[in-house]
Amino acid sequence: MEDSLLQGFMDKSLTSEELVKEVGDNWDLLPTVIAGVSSSKAAIRYGCAKVLMDLSEKHPDKLYPYMDFCVDLLDSKYRILTWNALAIIANLTKVDDKKKFDKIFSRYYSLLDDEYMVTVANVVGNSGKIALVKPYLTERISNELLKVENISTGLHLTEECKRVIAEHAIQSFSIFFDQVKNKEKIIQFVKKYTNSQRKTLKKEAENFLKKWTS
Repeated sequence: MEDSLLQGFMDKSLTSEELVKEVGDNWDLLPTVIAGVSSSKAAIRYGCAKVLMDLSEKHPDKLYPYMDFCVDLLDSKYRILTWNALAIIANLTKVDDKKKFDKIFSRYYSLLDDEYMVTVANVVGNSGKIALVKPYLTERISNELLKVENISTGLHLTEECKRVIAEHAIQSFSIFFDQVKNKEKIIQFVKKYTNSQRKTLKKEAENFLKKWTS
């Protein structure tokens, strides 16, 4: 039987914001939320995942003991849980004193080959915060992000999707560019998009070059 606390997600009497506050006031509730992510009921499952994502940003130290659970969610049959896990894991890297992320680096970035744009975009978009707290991984992360221009297109990842992903990559590069040793390869990557038909990508590329090369 589902925990009565989480039933509020079913009738919408409980919001994720409210549960974040409740858990923040009583951390004994955290295991209940963790269990809720495995619920067969979508409202509970996704409500709890959203709570964990918010908590990981505000209180990564409290979520860190559950990092292995979050890593397992990368292989979830529910794509939304995978997206949540990508964000949660990135948030937890700031307290990752056991270097758990380092051990699953390849697993994390293997999702750049996922067939869904949102999955790839989440990997790319969360990379900036990871590089900031793990500067020794900067070159590895950079090399992974540079691969996005060569990802395969498909039913759920079109050429326009690739442009969206490239935009996310430039945004992430901008976050940690001052840490990068081989800056030229990133500059050349960005220059390719200064004439993009996607206006926001073109603008992002231009702003990056203006900030970092002028």
